[in-house]
Amino acid sequence: MGMAEKTILRALAGETLETPPIWMMRQAGRYLPEYRATRAQAGDFLSLCYNSKLAAEVTLQPIRRYGFDASILFADILLLPQALGADLWFVTGEGPRLSTIETQADFDKLNAASAIHETLNPVYETVRILRRELPKETTLIGFAGAPWTVATYMVAGRGTPDQGPAHKLKDENPEVFDQIINILIEGTVDYLSKQIEAGAEVVKLFDSWAGSLKGADFDRYALEPAKKIISELKARHPDVPVIAFPRGAGERYVGFAKATGADCVALDDGVTPEWAAANVQVDGCVQGNLKSSHMVTGGQDLVDETRKIVEALGKGPHIFNLGHGITPDADPENVQLMIDTVRNGGH
Repeated sequence: MGMAEKTILRALAGETLETPPIWMMRQAGRYLPEYRATRAQAGDFLSLCYNSKLAAEVTLQPIRRYGFDASILFADILLLPQALGADLWFVTGEGPRLSTIETQADFDKLNAASAIHETLNPVYETVRILRRELPKETTLIGFAGAPWTVATYMVAGRGTPDQGPAHKLKDENPEVFDQIINILIEGTVDYLSKQIEAGAEVVKLFDSWAGSLKGADFDRYALEPAKKIISELKARHPDVPVIAFPRGAGERYVGFAKATGADCVALDDGVTPEWAAANVQVDGCVQGNLKSSHMVTGGQDLVDETRKIVEALGKGPHIFNLGHGITPDADPENVQLMIDTVRNGGH
């Protein structure tokens, strides 16, 4: 099966397929017993990210179990700031913690963007293993966090409900904040470029906190960095499609693909598929956008909602996915039900 026949790549090239290809954000993860076993073997989350063999194993697990059309490299968006010299650790049950950047002096302690690869080499090795071991028909997706989202963690030192610390820094000390964004643009291009050289066939830019940016801030910190990253990646790798995910963008999803050069826009579940078909899909491929809570609750609601999305977005290029990552309390059986519904109407 050649590159051209892979369903995800066909959808990303603008083809409308009878059955949309399907994968799922965070498909390798805590809802699967086999993932939990491998993570225990690795010791902790970061050790798993940097153990190429085990990271490849957890990436392959959902492919073996479900036969998704794509696999997404198992890594974390905060590996890049770690490679830039930030301290990174995970607090069990609470999530990531980073050393914070609040001043010019803090920023000046970071490494140059060109120095990231020594830390990130195990990630590229994971990609190489996956290219060898994935089924021929499965597309391999690489990814990175978008600069704004990664910056919110670098400024606050952790996830926050409203990204307040990053908003404060960009308003009060835009010089320092812009330097953070710029080093992240440069580092992200190099990081994704290396993933592509190692075998990633598509890359995705996760801007999980784009929704907290409004007006001119959205243009400056979500749209512009995506545009810069995508144009530089296209200059280096013209044939590799890019999926952009400005989560929470709402009305700003409109025109985002055209403005940034993205081949596909991933949608969260805050917009309806009918609205997305009329306003976003007109410009090309869209991805999404089933509420991840359906993976917990299952049943007829899951089937109905899945069918509704497939139908609403079926007249244009579409990759079926959730509107956000699957949660640890999801039932693996519901994932199978979703796949069956997409692929054969739920029978």
